[in-house]
Amino acid sequence: MTDDMVLIPAGTFQMGSADFYPDERPVHERSVAAFSIDRHEVTNADYARFVADTGYVTVAERDLDPAAFPGADPADLVPGSMVFTPTSGPVDLGNWRNWWRWQPGASWRRPFGPGSSVDDRPRHPVVHIAYEDAVAYAAWAGKRLPTEAEHEYAARGGVDGARFAWGDDPYPDGVPQANSWLGHFPYDNRGVGDAAPVGSYPANGYGLFDMIGNVWEWTTDFYTPRHLRLSDKPVDAGKRQNLLAAASAQEGFPDIPRRVLKGGSQLCSPDYCLRFRPAARSPQAEDTGMSHIGFRCARDA
Repeated sequence: MTDDMVLIPAGTFQMGSADFYPDERPVHERSVAAFSIDRHEVTNADYARFVADTGYVTVAERDLDPAAFPGADPADLVPGSMVFTPTSGPVDLGNWRNWWRWQPGASWRRPFGPGSSVDDRPRHPVVHIAYEDAVAYAAWAGKRLPTEAEHEYAARGGVDGARFAWGDDPYPDGVPQANSWLGHFPYDNRGVGDAAPVGSYPANGYGLFDMIGNVWEWTTDFYTPRHLRLSDKPVDAGKRQNLLAAASAQEGFPDIPRRVLKGGSQLCSPDYCLRFRPAARSPQAEDTGMSHIGFRCARDA
């Protein structure tokens, strides 16, 4: 088990951004206590040790319950996960189904589906991880997942108020500082085109790698359509849960709680998803892992 962690000092920072997406607002002052966080994202090698020690089976590897998917074709209810698939040319960016596919057999062991493997990817971040898969690993490691505020504070690396972890320019001197999409999404990528081995890009001011880009990372916070300040009433979160239930019903899926993902991924592109920034956030159903979602762990100081 890798236990390379960085102690992040207690501090106060301006959380959120008023310059990009509505759910990053309002910008507000937030204080965090000292905590430690993994220097790198959890890798395939790390997760393999956990599974070997515990026999844990991830959500993507489990059989699906037909009762949870009324009307679905039983032939489709097989273990699997969502895999990104580049398109052959420009498509409607308003429809994510153009580049995401349900892949039977995809899991952390087989990130691209049957026939793929992580044997040659020991230092790549583990992906296809649902929320409970990340929580289980963290408990085994004697750690926990970070809160949204902790992740954003650590991702800023001591650079408070800047758009990106390294300043306001997304590509200083034309050099990418994180693994993100370079080109026209989702068909022309002149970057890595995949998750990169952890530590492939420069560390931030705290010595942390890949807090921005590479893969999205789970946090413990439930998602709300705007930031809840400490003075806000919790009824706001309840309103969001109702909205999620309505959206889930329209899609024909059960009402699954959403958690906040932070950090962006290799798929973040300025022409579609400018979220390789500390303030960026994304809602994700707890039971759904994807080929661009991983995690790292934290621990109280």
